[in-house]
Amino acid sequence: ADRTEVLLSTSKQRFLYDWATRKVVWQQPVTAGTQHSEFCAASKSEAYVKDWNLFVRTADGKAHQVSKDGTRQLQYGMSVHRNEFGIEKGTFFSPSGKLLAFYRMDQSMVTDFPLIDISPRVAQLAPEAYPMAGMTSHKVQVGIYNPETETTVYLQTGDPTDRYFTNIAWSPDEKTVYVIELPRTQDKAELVAYDAATGRRGAVLYTETNPKYVEPMHPIVFLPWDADKFIYQTRRDGYNHLYLMSVSGGEPKQLTKGEFEVLQFLGFHAASKSVIIKSNEASPIRHNLYAVNLKTLKRTLLDNGRGTHRATLSAGGAWLLDRWSAPDTFRQTELVSTGGAKSVVLQTDGTPWKDYEVPEISGGTIKAADGKTDLYYRLVKPVGFDPAKKYPAVVYVYGGPHAHNVDESWNYLMRPWEAYMAQKGYVVFVVDNRGSENRGFEFESATFRHLGEVEMEDQMKGVEFLTSLPYVDKDRLGVHGWSFGGFMTTNQMCSHPDVFKVGVAGGPVIDWKYYEVMYGERYMDTPQENPEGYERCSLLN
Repeated sequence: ADRTEVLLSTSKQRFLYDWATRKVVWQQPVTAGTQHSEFCAASKSEAYVKDWNLFVRTADGKAHQVSKDGTRQLQYGMSVHRNEFGIEKGTFFSPSGKLLAFYRMDQSMVTDFPLIDISPRVAQLAPEAYPMAGMTSHKVQVGIYNPETETTVYLQTGDPTDRYFTNIAWSPDEKTVYVIELPRTQDKAELVAYDAATGRRGAVLYTETNPKYVEPMHPIVFLPWDADKFIYQTRRDGYNHLYLMSVSGGEPKQLTKGEFEVLQFLGFHAASKSVIIKSNEASPIRHNLYAVNLKTLKRTLLDNGRGTHRATLSAGGAWLLDRWSAPDTFRQTELVSTGGAKSVVLQTDGTPWKDYEVPEISGGTIKAADGKTDLYYRLVKPVGFDPAKKYPAVVYVYGGPHAHNVDESWNYLMRPWEAYMAQKGYVVFVVDNRGSENRGFEFESATFRHLGEVEMEDQMKGVEFLTSLPYVDKDRLGVHGWSFGGFMTTNQMCSHPDVFKVGVAGGPVIDWKYYEVMYGERYMDTPQENPEGYERCSLLN
């Protein structure tokens, strides 16, 4: 059932507030000065890291020190593998909170990169272990800590050299820990079960291979009404979809299917035996909420079918707090029923630009350089636009995986600085090239082993479209981007100096040999395996 309690926290205090009684029913001070902290509501325990060592503070206030030898080179309870594979933290409470899985990362063998901390009056060296593509990487183990017995066991994974341990999950009975494991080549993923009491390696429940790469991003999730079955997300058929699997074995049952991506698994509606998801089934740039019945596989649209939706599911699965917008509609907040009841509008926000001169924003598609793939763009015209005039233009680019710049949210996801540029008399153009997210594996992996080539070809198709517009001055064209977008900006400036008069590249990757192991080798292989690709992609050449 949905609950009446909500967990709230400030920088100093954490407390549970009961909406029904309008009282604080429990409170606890927040541990100060931590490098990482995670609270478990079930046990009212806190896992935290101080000075690279892991602690667990139980509900009685006692702090249990899990490790004592932590250093910058040997870290406990911190995120690992450079935050790839969906990893965002290094601690994982069991369902009841009585046990804690955690990462132990040894990076003593990794080359330090010399950074400088300029915050003190006298600058200090602040080196960071940074494993570059093709070089020695760190080693990771997964431990299980029991605060009651104050004992730790480590999963018997074998030699951790050049291996990735990702997407940690617990069984409902807390007897088993599940890990998705990959070799450094990232062309194989295995879902492996481990005994939580002994660390002994158990069955391999699922194996997936791909000659390019496999990128698991989500831990398994067990059905609340069936402890034998769980949801697994994979792009094995070319798009991210949900599969129903069993710890007892058997063939996976595909729950969602089609040329679209499941963008988010939100949870369960147990009463109807359904999963609640967000997908772009209607359009690559439209994000809607659906209920999927696990028996019939029927998908039911839950929202209004417009725009881009960002939702949170209630504990019992009966309601979604849905915050959505559309190109012509600013943020709206609704309470959406997952069981067929009428939605309730909670808040309707008027546009914050009501009293301002604002640009005209439009969206559309062009064909990619392959002549067949649709690419979505955003076009921002200058304030006070006059079709008889010629305007300078700025191309904004990111272009890499795990990001997109155009969707059907308010103003097609336009950034405020684009509006500022439009106020200054510029046209702004943005297009999502092949290699960006939410369009399936083939679309993303078209760049495999030669980053920057396909992306630039598509971006130049965008430039071709942009400069065909009668009001764009093709002799006054600029390009700008950050991170992967900085790489793309520099790439386009170096490759097409006759097209772009100015470029502003923020935090660019200039040579992929200098980028980190996990990301770089996924998309490029190692410099030893793909020397020609690295040579062609280097902007130093």
